Amino acid sequence: MSSLILPAVLSGLMMGAVYALVALGLTLIYGVLHIINFAHGSLLMLALYAVYFLHYHLGVDPYLAIPIVLPVFFALGYALQRGLIAPMSSGSEQNVLLITLAVSMIVDNLALYFWTSNTRTADIAYAYDTVEILGAYLPLGRVIAFVAALAVAPLLWAFMAYTRTGSAIRAVAIEKRGAELVGIDVNHTYAICFGIGTACVALAACLLLPTFYVTPQVGYTFVLVAFTTVVLGGMGSLVGALIAGLLLGVIESLCGLFLGESLGQIGIFLAFILILLFKPSGLLGRAR
Repeated sequence: MSSLILPAVLSGLMMGAVYALVALGLTLIYGVLHIINFAHGSLLMLALYAVYFLHYHLGVDPYLAIPIVLPVFFALGYALQRGLIAPMSSGSEQNVLLITLAVSMIVDNLALYFWTSNTRTADIAYAYDTVEILGAYLPLGRVIAFVAALAVAPLLWAFMAYTRTGSAIRAVAIEKRGAELVGIDVNHTYAICFGIGTACVALAACLLLPTFYVTPQVGYTFVLVAFTTVVLGGMGSLVGALIAGLLLGVIESLCGLFLGESLGQIGIFLAFILILLFKPSGLLGRAR
């Protein structure tokens, strides 16, 4: 059994990196806008379709699609927040929840109408390549996603800590009225934050496609785990989201090993319940 645990842990870390990437955008949006974006999974689904069609019709490798897809989805997130969410919500968090839920339902059903419920996978030459790490053979795509997550989270943290835009985002998150008084365009900052969160989802889609499938319902597979990751890591904590994503990936993998693959996510939701009971602020969150 010990020979199976190490590969399961390593495999869980690889999958947890993807969870962390999806959750990074969600936790950034919550940390600044203080809203839960119910359209997050639908945006991930759209990004997966975008990467899939780029590969299917134009032969663009999913990894090479990153410089194409990221700016497009940043612009989509920016436009969604600035053109729809902000004017329709009138500053009410409850309205934002309803609007993002409505966007999710509309996007999911349009995808189902135009692309049907058929499962699509990209035919990529290296999709089944493996890498040996500590005696375990892991999919190359998952290893690349793991390395990318470890690189993106610190870069995003550095962007928030050391750039003017990052400083503006942090100022708006802490005190909106004070940020307005010193000349920060709050609406523009909100839209940039939403755009960055959507771009994180697009990056996750580019890293997922070589080893994953695409359907109109694929966002549901990740969004519940992403919400759990955000809560476990601490609402608004980027580093916490990374650690929590990796931890949940390991928990899911070990539960799948001992309970069966179909029951792997039981451990994730058990962890969610335990963190709510014993440390509601999350691993790196601050008690409110």
